[in-house]
Amino acid sequence: MELVSILNLSYLVASILFIVGIKQLAHPKTATRGNLLGALGMLIAVVATLFDQAILTYDWILVGVLIGSVVGIILAIKIQMTAMPQLVAVLNGFGGIASVFVAGAALQLSIPKYVTAVNYQEIVSIVFSAIVGGITFSGSFIAFGKLQGFITEKAVRYPGDQLVKILVGLTAIGLGVYGCLEPTDESIYWILSGVSLLLGVFLVIPIGGADMPVVISLLNSYSGIAASATGFVLNNNVLIISGSLVGASGIILTQIMCKAMNRSLTNVLFGGFGAVATEMKDDGDFYSGKVKSTSAEEVAMLLDVARSVVIVPGYGMAVAQAQHTVRDLYQLLTARNIDVTFAIHPVAGRMPGHMNVLLAEADIPYDRLKEMDEINSTFENVDVVIVNGANDVTNPLAKTDPKSPIAGMPILDVGNAKTVVVIKRSLSPGFAGVPNPLFIADNCLMLFGDGKKATQEMIAALKES
Repeated sequence: MELVSILNLSYLVASILFIVGIKQLAHPKTATRGNLLGALGMLIAVVATLFDQAILTYDWILVGVLIGSVVGIILAIKIQMTAMPQLVAVLNGFGGIASVFVAGAALQLSIPKYVTAVNYQEIVSIVFSAIVGGITFSGSFIAFGKLQGFITEKAVRYPGDQLVKILVGLTAIGLGVYGCLEPTDESIYWILSGVSLLLGVFLVIPIGGADMPVVISLLNSYSGIAASATGFVLNNNVLIISGSLVGASGIILTQIMCKAMNRSLTNVLFGGFGAVATEMKDDGDFYSGKVKSTSAEEVAMLLDVARSVVIVPGYGMAVAQAQHTVRDLYQLLTARNIDVTFAIHPVAGRMPGHMNVLLAEADIPYDRLKEMDEINSTFENVDVVIVNGANDVTNPLAKTDPKSPIAGMPILDVGNAKTVVVIKRSLSPGFAGVPNPLFIADNCLMLFGDGKKATQEMIAALKES
């Protein structure tokens, strides 16, 4: 069999492994296998590509593989689940900048050919890689900074910010067109890359923390699109296929996130959701004299006579690293023949599926996790709902106040349950920066404290009852 046939067969096998791996990632029971299949597919693709190129020496390639493997292993072992959104943002960024450098190297090699004849498919792909890859890199690291707290989570707005984005975007497009018409001028490519990096900053910095799940999934899509464009530059089929898979899945996930927030992608990118947080005033008057505090012992008494319990996890639970303690509570209640389920809002946490991943890590059965559309109609039959660190996704203002920044966003209708217990450190607002009327509802009790410690106290009180 000829080398070309072997390489194409290898790329086909790798592509199939990517597709099957993504399919299996959709369920926690098969996610580990799906991850391994995807890794195997990438290994096959990398090895086949190394044989496909006229490589003079593998020394630096092996050094890069070794360094990358060590860094990857350390990150996989050390990274906390609460920091997974930050890791995803960083990986998106690295994917984007890799596309920029690879396309730049390809341009450098092709310039001598362009003197006599220009391959416009190649040069257009190179320019596209620079624009999308640059936006992905800088935008991802701005998102990382917001998630990690290096940059304010609030939407950074200033007079004329939309005009600035438009002008920088038009500059990038203009440079891209000029680069296609004058492909022998390598300096244009790197200037275009710099402008694209600047555009990524201007696009993400005005977006508030509440929109980070959408931004991360969109940047993930960008990284795939940039990789696919680089595949056209290198004429590499597996890179085109894998990049298209990532790009398409990222766009689909972005649409799901937007639907869950009842907002358009345009509104996310240009609306500055979260800016209201900068104008947030003390809501003491809103809550004053209306909040009913409770204790772990009182909650234990409620749970002791309950027949059905729903737990709503949120980012506060993730920060407290309370998922394993929540699992212990789940097991204790289940042992008492209490029906316990978990209500999952699509945008709870800081990235798509954040709560699902946390609970799966704690070995909570997947069939106990119920999506919002499935569980909302059942809340009126629930004895006790425990909201652990969630805020905006349970806020009734989304339905009652058309002027609220979360107006129209589908929420978990926990207020329909017989009793709601909210575990929260304080009455501070969520990412949207607005008060939550649920906290002063007649059937709501506030258990103030750290999500993990409060749950441990509930467990201890239950065991004594």
